[in-house]
Amino acid sequence: MTARRGSDISTAAVVGMGYVGLPTAIALAEAGVTVIGCDTSEDRLSVIKTGRADLLDPDRQSLQRHLGSKSFVLTTNVAMTATAGAVIICVPTPVDRHLVPDLGALSEACSSVVRHAVPGQTIVLTSTTYVGCTRQFLVEPLGARGLEVGTDVFVAFSPERIDPGNDHEVVPRVVGGATDACRHRAAQLLEMTTTNIHHVSSLEAAEATKLLENTFRAVNIAFVNEFADACDDMQLDVLEIIRAAATKPYGFMPFYPGPGVGGHCIPCDPHYLLWQLRERRAQLPLTEAAMTAIALRPRQVVARARGALAASGRAIAGARVLVVGVTYKPRVSDLRGSPALEIMAELIRHDACVDFTDPLVNAVTVNGRELLSVSVSDNCDWDLALVHTVDPATDYSWLSRFPTVLDTTFGAARAPARLVLR
Repeated sequence: MTARRGSDISTAAVVGMGYVGLPTAIALAEAGVTVIGCDTSEDRLSVIKTGRADLLDPDRQSLQRHLGSKSFVLTTNVAMTATAGAVIICVPTPVDRHLVPDLGALSEACSSVVRHAVPGQTIVLTSTTYVGCTRQFLVEPLGARGLEVGTDVFVAFSPERIDPGNDHEVVPRVVGGATDACRHRAAQLLEMTTTNIHHVSSLEAAEATKLLENTFRAVNIAFVNEFADACDDMQLDVLEIIRAAATKPYGFMPFYPGPGVGGHCIPCDPHYLLWQLRERRAQLPLTEAAMTAIALRPRQVVARARGALAASGRAIAGARVLVVGVTYKPRVSDLRGSPALEIMAELIRHDACVDFTDPLVNAVTVNGRELLSVSVSDNCDWDLALVHTVDPATDYSWLSRFPTVLDTTFGAARAPARLVLR
C-alpha cells in the first residue's frame, strides 16, 4: 500500500490550455489556487502569455492579473503535475474525417498524468469522451502502477460546461467518481469554480451526461432547421412561431435555425455515442439522422444561395458573394468546425467569387487559398450577402444596400423585403 497523503488542493495542474482549460485555470487562480497550466504547444502558451487568447473581457482582465505570478505557471513540462494536489485534464477530443473519435491527445494526456501521479492527488477528467473511458484511461492504469483509486489517488469525471463567448461562473457542474471518496474530493475542487455541484453515482453516469446534453442539442437543432425550411415553403416567419411557442411555460425549449453547427461539441460529441454503440451492434437512428442533417446543412445553404442568385438573374459562377461573419458563433474568434468554411469552399467550387467580413477574424484559408477580411464600403459591389454569424449588439442596417441578402441567422438583417431566407 502506498503511503497516503492528506487532501491538498492549494495547487492544481490544468492539462490542456485551450478553450476549456484556460478559463478553468483562470477560475482556479481567482479562487486563490496556485495553478500550473500545461500544454504541449509552445505556440499556445505564447498566445496566452502575450494576452492574445480568445477570452471575454472579465477573463482577460483576470488573466492579466495572474500572468507572470509565481502562482500561475505555464509550462510544456507535464511532469510538473506531480507537484499538484489536483490535476484537471481538459484536452480536445475531436472526431476525424470519418467521424471516428480521435483519442490521441486524450490518451497522451492521461498517460502522462498517470505516469506522474503521486499519492493524495485528485485527478478530474473533463474532456468529452465515451462511456467507460475514464476507467480505462485513468483508473486501470493507476491501479497497474500500484496506486489504489479511492485510497491513494482519487479519480472523477466532470463534463466541461464552458460556453465560449458567455459567462461560465454560475453553470452547475456534474461530477461522478470511481468511488464516493473520489467524488467528494473532486466536488471540493470544483466548488472553487462554481456554486452548484450535482453528484451522480459513477464515472460512467457523468460521462453519459455530457453525451446526452449535446446529443439533445444536435437533434433539436436538426429539427428546427427542418421546421424553418417548412415555414419558408409556407411563407411563415419561423422566429415569430418559435417565440410564440416559447411562451408555453412547460414542455417546450426554444431552439433556433441557422447555417449549420460548429465548435468543439455538437458536431463531435454525438459521434462518440454513435461510435460506441456501433461497436455493440446497437443503433440510434434518430441521432444518426440528426447528425446527417447537420452535416448537410452548409450545402443546403449554398443551394439556397444559388437559387437566390438565379432568381435575380445571376448565375453562381462568377457571382460576387460576401459572407458576413465566419466564426462558428457570435463573440468568439473560434473557427473550429464553422459552417462558414464549408459554405465558402462550396461557393468557390461553383466558381463564385467569395469575400468575407468579420471583425474578429483577419484571414481564413479555404481550399488552400487565403482570404482576407474586407471592409464594407458605401459601394457594396457584391451580388449577394450571405449572413452567417452576427453580433446582436451590432448594427447591420448596411445590408439594406445589397440587391439580395440570404440571412441564414433568420432575423439579423433589417431589410425584410430583400431577404431570401428570413
